[in-house]
This record gives sequence, structure tokens and C-alpha cells, in this order.
Amino acid sequence: MAISRAQLAKELEPGLSALFGMSYDEYTQEYAEIFATEDSQRAFEEEVLITGFGGAPVKTEGGSVDFDNATESYTARYTHETIALAFALTAEAVEDNLYDSLGKRYSKALAKSMANTKEVKGADVLNNAFSSSYTGGDGVSLINTAHVLAGGGTAANRATSMADLNETSLEDALIDISDFTDDRGLQISVSAEKLVVPSELVFVADRILNSQGRPGSADNDLNAIKSTGVLSGGYTVNHYLTDPDAFFLLTSVTSAGEGLKMFQRSPMETSMEPDFTTGNIRYKARERYSFGFSDWRGIYGSQGA
Repeated sequence: MAISRAQLAKELEPGLSALFGMSYDEYTQEYAEIFATEDSQRAFEEEVLITGFGGAPVKTEGGSVDFDNATESYTARYTHETIALAFALTAEAVEDNLYDSLGKRYSKALAKSMANTKEVKGADVLNNAFSSSYTGGDGVSLINTAHVLAGGGTAANRATSMADLNETSLEDALIDISDFTDDRGLQISVSAEKLVVPSELVFVADRILNSQGRPGSADNDLNAIKSTGVLSGGYTVNHYLTDPDAFFLLTSVTSAGEGLKMFQRSPMETSMEPDFTTGNIRYKARERYSFGFSDWRGIYGSQGA
């Protein structure tokens, strides 16, 4: 008895799904080096920044204790996107027994497409980090010199005059990060943890972070960045960054889950079904997630000189 297309789809799907999964897992998840990941059960996620209190004043003897209010500063919103793609094996391919070889090639290509889109979506947060067209909850771009503080004034997570990646610009960035304050102007415990660079800067980053002596110097001065271990996470290369001169520093705010985030609403799922109208067998992959940022203190960046 001839096998029906519905039966064929049922027989073929486990093998293609296994091949898809193996192919998908072969691709390095570069976004995972940048974003903290959380699960979501809603259509979108919102995170509200609480300003905290100001400095505690001295209470005079017999006097009343002062009260302060912790207010909401701004809200960061993550709206999930559905990413999906499918291919079809034609009725003729099925008749000619080509479904096995074609299905394997197509499922590998589908895995590559899904993985690539996720990397691009993640890298877009950094690629648009300096653009006024992509603003966060505080109304300015992710990396800016004018992040408004609830207690008055503004703060920056970039240099006033941006520079190319070198020893001096990296040291200046590390100092700036260590001077971050909260929205009420209180000093906070935050440190840089990882340098993120495009492929064009991998050798520059390696020389700066891993040379025993000061890079580009003929004297015997120590490489202070390496010897102090201030960048515990070293550097990571993201091949989806579009500016060859831009570099970024991830801070402990992001590793604590309060800076750059990726929310996974629906994990990767695949399905297969026959199409009565055309006789084709269709195979689909689908995933739902969002990338974004909550607290701008999770990152510091430069576009280069």
C-alpha cells in the first residue's frame, strides 16, 4: 500500500527536526555573551527603574527623622517579535523520492536562517546604540551623554569626545564606569567586566588586554589593565557589529540582570504538515523573543574617533 503524504510527513518530521536542532546548535550564540536571558510569559515585558533614596542625613538629638520617597524614574519595554520561516517539499520531489536529501539540505539552511536572525536582532541593540532614532525609557539613545537623573542633572556612558580603541581610551572608559552613580547621585558599586569588539578590532583588543607590558611601548612599564584584572571577562568578538571602529564595555549591571536583556517568550519549535491543495509537504520553524535594555549603566561605548 502506498504511503500517504500525511504518513510521510509524520515519518520524516522527527529526522528533520533532529537535524535542524543539531544544525542550529552548531552556531555560536554570540548574543549570549552580551545579554542576560530571562523567560517571559506575556506579550511584552516592562521594567520600572526605581530611583532609591538620597543620602541619609544626620538626625539631631530629640529631633524627628527625615523621610524620603523612592519614585519611579522610567519604564523600559520589551515587545516580543515572532520569527518564523518555512520551506516546502514539492509533490514532485516526494514522488521522485527526493524528500530525504532535499529535506536535510533545507532543514540545515532553515537552522542557519533562524540563528542568523537572532544574532542580527541582538547586535542591532549595539549597532543602534548611538542613534537618536532608537531611544530607551529615559528618552535618549542607549549610549549617550544626557541620561537624565531623577535627582537632577545628567549622566553619560560614553566619553564627550569619543576615541578609537587603545590603551588610553580603554583606561578612561574604565574610570568613567567606576564613577557611575544612581539616579539620586549616590556612588554605586559597578565595574566593567567584558570588552565587546567587531572582528576588525580583535587584534587590537588582544594586544591591549593580554600583553605583559604596555602595548606599543618600548619601556618596561606593566600593562596595568592586565595586571589589575579589571576586565574579568576579557573580550568577545561579535561578528554582527556593523561599525568597524566601535567598541563596548559590559558592566556588572548587565551581568546582574538589570542592563541588556533578551526575553525568550517562546522557545524554538518546528512542525511539519502536508498541504492538501498543492500536495507539498511543509516544514516550519518558529521562535518568539525580544532584545533590549533596561538600565543604561549596563554598558559603555564609543564609536571611535
